[in-house]
Amino acid sequence: MALPTPLSLSITFLVIFPTFTLSSPPPPSSSPSDIDLLLTKIKPSLQGKTENLLLSSWNTSVPLCQWRGLKWVFSNATPLLCTDLSSPQWTNLSLSKDPSLQLLSLQLPSAGLSGTLPRELGELSSLQSLYLSVNSLSGTVPLELGYSSSLSNIDLGDNLLNGSLPTSIWNLCDRLVSLRLHGNSLSGSLPEPALPNSTCNSFQFLDLGHNKFSGDFPEFITRFRSLRLLDLANNLFSGSIPEGLGGLNLEKLNLSYNNFSGVLPNLGESKFGAEVFEGNNPGLCGSPLRSCRGSSGVSSGAIAGIIIGILTGIVVLASLLIGYVQGRKRKNREDDEELEEEGEEDENGGCGGEGKLILFQGGEHLTLEEVLNATGQVTEKTSYGTIYKAKLADGGTIALRLLREGSCKDGSSCLPVIRQLGRVRHENLIPLRAFYQGKRGEKLLIYDYLPNRTLHDLLHGMLSCFILFCFAN
Repeated sequence: MALPTPLSLSITFLVIFPTFTLSSPPPPSSSPSDIDLLLTKIKPSLQGKTENLLLSSWNTSVPLCQWRGLKWVFSNATPLLCTDLSSPQWTNLSLSKDPSLQLLSLQLPSAGLSGTLPRELGELSSLQSLYLSVNSLSGTVPLELGYSSSLSNIDLGDNLLNGSLPTSIWNLCDRLVSLRLHGNSLSGSLPEPALPNSTCNSFQFLDLGHNKFSGDFPEFITRFRSLRLLDLANNLFSGSIPEGLGGLNLEKLNLSYNNFSGVLPNLGESKFGAEVFEGNNPGLCGSPLRSCRGSSGVSSGAIAGIIIGILTGIVVLASLLIGYVQGRKRKNREDDEELEEEGEEDENGGCGGEGKLILFQGGEHLTLEEVLNATGQVTEKTSYGTIYKAKLADGGTIALRLLREGSCKDGSSCLPVIRQLGRVRHENLIPLRAFYQGKRGEKLLIYDYLPNRTLHDLLHGMLSCFILFCFAN
């Protein structure tokens, strides 16, 4: 058989590549086109070592609009369609050089992909939807994905992805609508957005279930006011669930099978059932789980009666104690034991202009540097200030009570009272271990941290809180 002439080859080429009636392209761009990226980088990475049937359609012998799982659009928002295969004016070759042709969506769920996520996905300037769920993709989530200029919907669920989630993913915050990473092996703590006040105003769906994420509940999520679905189930999260979660208008929530503990926030009357929280620490309580009143079986009416009686006694005892402390202050000030202090003139050089730390009995091991560098977690907010649970560098735990602004304005009368309070020792009072006064007027009362309080601890703890309130005012 005679070989085809060059002219017949060109005619055959035009017949095989029917394309589309569209406007003339703008001048070619020097940067790689989306088609170049798909063929040279993204396709090899996604299919791995085994040729994939669906990805085999991504080649120059198939019209571009028939490449599986892809949707194309021109920069003027005109979609690429196979509208006229009989009268082509474009070929795949010419389209690949057209900088106005851009990939809008990549959707290949359940496609048998066995490779890795290519970092070049972040270079697709118009890509809005990335759906690659239910495949066998492995490796990590590339940080370049967070540098996309257009991504708003991501579904990488039910793959074999591992490692930590890159912080850069929150670069998409302003336009992100959904992020679904369900059913992978992602681990570590969930990174916070680089901007501390990010609210992700369009963000509606966050599904991180069935992974290996750990650490405390990612409290920054409570700032995402548009969130409708939150799934953190079957991970390794621990600690308390923040009260701010009750401020979200969630329609679906799943926090089951973690290690959450403490009191549940108020999530609305009968909005979610107990199954939302099952499989967590047995200490997790509150509606719709068991009551948090403890194992004593004391009824709420009995508790109210006890509290009223004790409050009456507190008022009388506090008045007597305040009078006693004031009398002792005037009579024995010069004879009292010396307090160990660290401040600006600390000869050990520990604090250098950061304020003053006054130590009391039982707090001699504390240093100003340890206190200021302790990592804190808010446990309670009251009318007289905020209470933190703080971990020291040596692994110890202390309680810090930050007095509200305006407390103890008169230092000459405030510090003597604090010193007297630091010497008070009673079996029903938590002893004050140290007091810190900063250069900007901040004041911290430092106590031993007492976890897992019972009803007895709560009722008796109210006495010290009341006394503290009196001194603070």
